[in-house]
Amino acid sequence: MADLSWLPRESGLKDHFLCGEEHFSQEAPGVIFEKKPLLDPQGKAVPDLYTAWIVLNNPAQYNSYTTEMIKGVIAGFQRASADPSVVAAIFTGVGDKAFCTGGNTKEYAEYYAGRPTEYGTYMDLFNAMVDGILNCKKPTICRVNGMRVAGGQEIGMACDTTISSDLAVFGQAGPRHGSAPDGGSTDFLPWMLPMELAMWNCISCELWSAYKMRRLGLIAKCVPVIHTEKGFLRNPAVVTESWLEAGEIVYGEFKTGPEAEKAREIVKTAKIDFRLLDAEVNRIVWTYANLFPNCLHKSIDGIRLKKKFFWDQAKVINRHWLAANMNFEAFLGFHAFNTKKITGRDVIDFIEYRRRQAAGAAFDAEFMAAVLARPKTA
Repeated sequence: MADLSWLPRESGLKDHFLCGEEHFSQEAPGVIFEKKPLLDPQGKAVPDLYTAWIVLNNPAQYNSYTTEMIKGVIAGFQRASADPSVVAAIFTGVGDKAFCTGGNTKEYAEYYAGRPTEYGTYMDLFNAMVDGILNCKKPTICRVNGMRVAGGQEIGMACDTTISSDLAVFGQAGPRHGSAPDGGSTDFLPWMLPMELAMWNCISCELWSAYKMRRLGLIAKCVPVIHTEKGFLRNPAVVTESWLEAGEIVYGEFKTGPEAEKAREIVKTAKIDFRLLDAEVNRIVWTYANLFPNCLHKSIDGIRLKKKFFWDQAKVINRHWLAANMNFEAFLGFHAFNTKKITGRDVIDFIEYRRRQAAGAAFDAEFMAAVLARPKTA
């Protein structure tokens, strides 16, 4: 064999991280970045190999992301991507109520509403966040620990695989609150659901259960998280038996009437235990760890290309429309949501809006005052 030992060569690894620790914080609101040891099937740590956890830490506002948190997510996925010791990136949130409910509506209403240029710059960061997930050179898993709604649904769908708590709900909020789900849902949903279901999920603002999303193929798996003395209990608020009602499949639909009320009380006082959720995440990561890493990355990118194709087609023009809309319907929608504790309503008067629009009324201060709810009287 030829002797190549004489060739000059550096030792050690280069630092390919774009950022230091400045975008990560244990203080809420913020983003936590943590490397955890890779676990074998017996739960033992494997030396020198890790998973990277990017954790949204804003539980008081259902893990909605602020501008600074978006920077943390971008930094987290870049770090996971560039770290050769990382096998997979896990994207999740703090607590048991929400993975993420989208952009921080307080920040939207009190800063970005009426400032379209500023919001356009914010959307550049948002687009970079989605790009960062889609371009991560490690498999990405969305560990859904609660609600995945609005922009939270969009950044979750950017991940390769979703493993969910069976208490989680999924859906969009844009058309009800002054925006459009153009942060990925209008691009990804038609790939992940039949077209008419993608349409309805995108525009109706209905919340669908994790079991329904699993049945329809939008997520890979959902597992029970309510733990009792008798073991794990499936979400009591959802129909989890396979049967038909009036010709319709009801598996995964929410129960109604007295059953629903009883289920809500059970959930309200339940002990939440994520052992099965984390075991499933670990099982998938272990599968990844036992594959050729370069072949794995190429295979993942081959599937991602289909999602990225439509995302890349529309992300720039969507950014411009979303920015301009901050002077229009988003101004009303985000202010209505942000003042719901004052007014008792989180939406505008849609019928009055349409009536004035049909009459050709100018979109001015009088128009806005007429459709926004007024503060509740003492």
